[in-house]
Amino acid sequence: MAQFSKKSPIKVVSAGHVCLDISPVFPETLQGEIGQILMPGKLVNVENAQIHIGGPVGNTGLALKFFGAEVRLMGKVGDDAFGRMAVEIVKQHGIDSGLIVSKDSHTSYSVVLALPGKDRIFLHHPGANDTFTSADLDLEAIAQSVLFHFGYPPLMKQFYLEGGKELTAMFKKVSEMGVVTSLDMVAVDPSSPAGMVDWQAILAKTLPYVDIFAPSVEELLFMLDKPALARLQSAAYGRDITSVVDLERDVKPLADKVLRMGAGVVLIKCGAPGMFFAASSPERVAQIEKKLGFPLRGWATEQRFEPGYKAERVLSATGAGDAAIAAFVCALLQELPLGECLQYAAGAGACCVTEYDSLSGLKSFAEMQQKMDAGWPAFQPEG
Repeated sequence: MAQFSKKSPIKVVSAGHVCLDISPVFPETLQGEIGQILMPGKLVNVENAQIHIGGPVGNTGLALKFFGAEVRLMGKVGDDAFGRMAVEIVKQHGIDSGLIVSKDSHTSYSVVLALPGKDRIFLHHPGANDTFTSADLDLEAIAQSVLFHFGYPPLMKQFYLEGGKELTAMFKKVSEMGVVTSLDMVAVDPSSPAGMVDWQAILAKTLPYVDIFAPSVEELLFMLDKPALARLQSAAYGRDITSVVDLERDVKPLADKVLRMGAGVVLIKCGAPGMFFAASSPERVAQIEKKLGFPLRGWATEQRFEPGYKAERVLSATGAGDAAIAAFVCALLQELPLGECLQYAAGAGACCVTEYDSLSGLKSFAEMQQKMDAGWPAFQPEG
């Protein structure tokens, strides 16, 4: 496995949304449409529940740790049973949690319904995430880090109120500290307060301070092109929209738009089919290089689609995008070529879905490389 080349391990901060994921395990023999399975008054027998810490603090943060980074977590939980479970889970992974325990808030949780062969359904309570602000960040720890990753502002009230003023100010401050910045998004409930927000305006103000922007294609469509999202949802007939997304028509225009808004590079996650990478101008990439202290050869103005790998099995896609980001970031900080960064990101996503949680299925870079060398097949859509 490759090692960090300059200082080992490299310090990374993973901040933002944190919750407890509770996933009832459905029997693999369970068949039928979701509406036929989850019917009012019907009893559905399930297996043991999987309980894990989730959100970018849990998923991305612990995956960063797995891939070899020294990680500092920054998020908020409540002083309750769920909060104590979250802190204990983090400690079990060898991280001094860094989580704020608030006596005035409840811990966020998600009930994740991952039915065999179906996309996930989330029942979510934002809890303490709604009171988390940039004032809760440990700026001294961030200043000592190479990269600051923040995720899921649509599930954190203080970061989308007042036109996202808090989000923009936070990224501006961290970027001006000379730290590489990374931002991840999350699906938005259209009927929620976050769904009523002008996300395009928020991104236009924030992305000039974001070096790595890593949303999913569906999240980005919701924020920047709702008519295209509606068209794709209709064409998908209830399937995941990534099964009908077209690279030239749907993905590349989104990437061009966010790069014009000021992002350094964009990594658009397109589910099992893969991910699309695009970089901004040489001048903007040079800003990232200055923060990193090493060159990003071949990155400037680069655009490429990295196909996904075939998963050995698919139990749950929970945290797959977060794991992909973690692998990309760790490969980048090891000064690996762009192609390898993307391959490991795609590999991490394919490994993640083989288990119900976001960590148990992960493999090291060396193990993923062995699979690639042995001819790890690319993802093939059904039909």
